[in-house]
Amino acid sequence: MSGMSDMSGMSGSAQTDEVLAEVGPRLRRIRKERGATLAGLSEATGISVSTLSRLESGLRKPSLLLLLPIARAHQVPLDELVGAPPVGDPRVRAKPIVRHGRTHWPLTRQPGGLQAFKVLEPQRRMAPDPRTHEGYEWLYVLSGRLRLVLGEHDVVLGAGEAAEFDTRVPHWFGSTGEGPVEFLSLFGPQGERMHVRARPARRGEDD
Repeated sequence: MSGMSDMSGMSGSAQTDEVLAEVGPRLRRIRKERGATLAGLSEATGISVSTLSRLESGLRKPSLLLLLPIARAHQVPLDELVGAPPVGDPRVRAKPIVRHGRTHWPLTRQPGGLQAFKVLEPQRRMAPDPRTHEGYEWLYVLSGRLRLVLGEHDVVLGAGEAAEFDTRVPHWFGSTGEGPVEFLSLFGPQGERMHVRARPARRGEDD
């Protein structure tokens, strides 16, 4: 939140300067990702090698007259060169977090309340170490097999299977040792249970 407050206090000019300062490194990264040389890019755009070099090093201020031909040569949107955020893009661009060998991708943006994560557990054999804490958790396996120890239960969930439980009950979940497992984890404060809409049973199924 402090980062947002800092940004809101910046003048429009300061924010523009900050965006422009990032253009040079981005131009160099995109060019190298495409395996292009400064000489080759110069030939494709008509911009001199020295000007391109100064742009990438931040010594030359970028302008539309320079960025447009570079964007065409790389076949990328102009926004990708200047790093402009997509307007109204609903996708969550999560950065992975690695903890104790397990990779988490946060899928929720707001702090507090219900939190969702995509999790990748590597193949490994670990002794269960059940813990307890306040809250309620819901797990859904996307691929692989997930071992869940909950109280006196020791079960394995396969792809498409889900489990929900009160985290005040001693619990542990992880790899079965047979391969990696990818799953979704939804965690909320005590009392915030997950609700799954069930498909109505067809007539005759329960007869």
